[in-house]
Amino acid sequence: MGFSPLGLIVGLAVLAPNLLLVWFPPRVPVPAAHVPRLLGLLERAGQVLCLVVPAITQPGEFVCWWTVPTFVALAGYYALWARYLFTGRAGATLYRPWWVVPVPMAIYPVVVFLSTAAWLSNPWIAIAAVILAAGHIPASAIVASAVRTRS
Repeated sequence: MGFSPLGLIVGLAVLAPNLLLVWFPPRVPVPAAHVPRLLGLLERAGQVLCLVVPAITQPGEFVCWWTVPTFVALAGYYALWARYLFTGRAGATLYRPWWVVPVPMAIYPVVVFLSTAAWLSNPWIAIAAVILAAGHIPASAIVASAVRTRS
């Protein structure tokens, strides 16, 4: 254990765009969808772990080429937030596919954290990312399905 400034920066970089929902909430809300309780718990646990674990665990040996997928996934995630803002802030936009990626707003953060785990040689971040993936991706897929059936 120990403090990792790089881990904190990555965690905040993924969390920060979510704060846009405070100032720019969806003009058209997302339809209600039933997400099983276990998925919801896994999703929340993964979100907390992916914010805390990178900051409180020291990195191992840096594997610098892993910064490329980390920053590409983060740039893609930011582009999706831009899509949300510039296409009228419909809640459904947060769950729309992008190219062949079915729920990119759920998948890209997981990719960021997994590649950060490889970049920082930190298996604890990888475990946190797997927990996030186990809850966030299926929960988002359920909401995306509800969005498609109501559109």
